[in-house]
Amino acid sequence: MDKQNQTSIVTYFVLLRFSNYTAMQVFLFLVFFSVYGITLLGNFTIIIVIKCNNHLSTPMYFFLSHLAFLDICFSSVTVPKLLEILFVSQKISYNGCLIQMFCLCLTAGTETFLLSAMAYDRFVAICKPLYYVQIMNRAFCRQLVGGAWTIGTGYAMTNTLSVLKLVFCESNIISNFSCEFPSLLALSCTDTSLNAMILFITGGTVGVSSFFIIILSYSYIISTILKIHSAEAKRKTFSTCSSHLIVVILYYSLFYFSAFVRYLKPSSKSLSDLEKVASIQYLILTPLLNPLIYSLKNSKMKNCIWKKFVKCM
Repeated sequence: MDKQNQTSIVTYFVLLRFSNYTAMQVFLFLVFFSVYGITLLGNFTIIIVIKCNNHLSTPMYFFLSHLAFLDICFSSVTVPKLLEILFVSQKISYNGCLIQMFCLCLTAGTETFLLSAMAYDRFVAICKPLYYVQIMNRAFCRQLVGGAWTIGTGYAMTNTLSVLKLVFCESNIISNFSCEFPSLLALSCTDTSLNAMILFITGGTVGVSSFFIIILSYSYIISTILKIHSAEAKRKTFSTCSSHLIVVILYYSLFYFSAFVRYLKPSSKSLSDLEKVASIQYLILTPLLNPLIYSLKNSKMKNCIWKKFVKCM
């Protein structure tokens, strides 16, 4: 059979469930549905509170609202389909699979550089407070957000277009609940070394460059804070960036470590329990971090959310 005929065989993929036991499926459905609901509620609350409060119209909260929107998008790419495969259908079309993979790369890449933009914002606020208004003006903030989306789009397009050249002629069963890049590489019956190299280069460039910007920004921030003599002033200054720093630490430790475990073996056709847990962690739990941390750690956000809640009641 030639490659053209082999390619036409795979018109859809089958995503695997975590368990075939009905009781376990019901339990997992309730757990994932609850996590997804809390993620949407928390991030939508952040967006609404920021939009409805004039004293939150600063660059930090402008970036935070976009971060909340990205978390909503990132979670919505996989969780609804995960809930569907538990009880309705495990099938996903070829085009649907590619779209899901593209959206995962897009949102993940964009969020990575948005966190870098937030780190730069904190650097200017603490290290160059007299020039903060001039530097972090509305136009520049929009350019930073637009740049993050542009980088994310380029990262997603590069890896998705490379998948279009693959030939799928054997199994169409994806050993996971989502269409991720390693899962598709494992199913291809053609040479995927070039695809793996493109993923390594683009993913490494996005991750390392973003991490470098964050580390450099916080190096200057910590150096500036240490030069402050008053302990109370140090505490107040550090509190302005503590929420973002916690998000960055958890994001890079949970998301990148989990993704590294998952993407370590791009040619593996079957996932270990550790890899499945890692997929759940960075695809489902990571978008929940943002609303929890900023709602509980940031005093301004906490007060505004509480006032909004009391007003609604």
